[in-house]
Amino acid sequence: MKMDLHQFRRLLHADQPPQRTSSHLLVLWYAGKQDWGQAHDIVQNLEDKAGSWIHAYLHRWEGDEWNAGYWYRMAGKPYPSLTLDQEWEELVIELLNVEA
Repeated sequence: MKMDLHQFRRLLHADQPPQRTSSHLLVLWYAGKQDWGQAHDIVQNLEDKAGSWIHAYLHRWEGDEWNAGYWYRMAGKPYPSLTLDQEWEELVIELLNVEA
């Protein structure tokens, strides 16, 4: 069964991350829990375009625009005009669709 954004958001109420999920969604779970440090620790090992996009998002959240810009370029994405919440949702939806 395919998970959607609302179901993923409900997972944020748990104290522990979901056990059967990709590393990409695990990073976004920690980001959704406002745990930047844990999210960043995991994303540093993701060496694909999706990982670069998430890495960019995390540095934008941190306020490091230069570093975020680097990671957006690595992901092949423009620097977004979305809010951080909107970008988080876009990332979750994209990655849930990839896992489906």
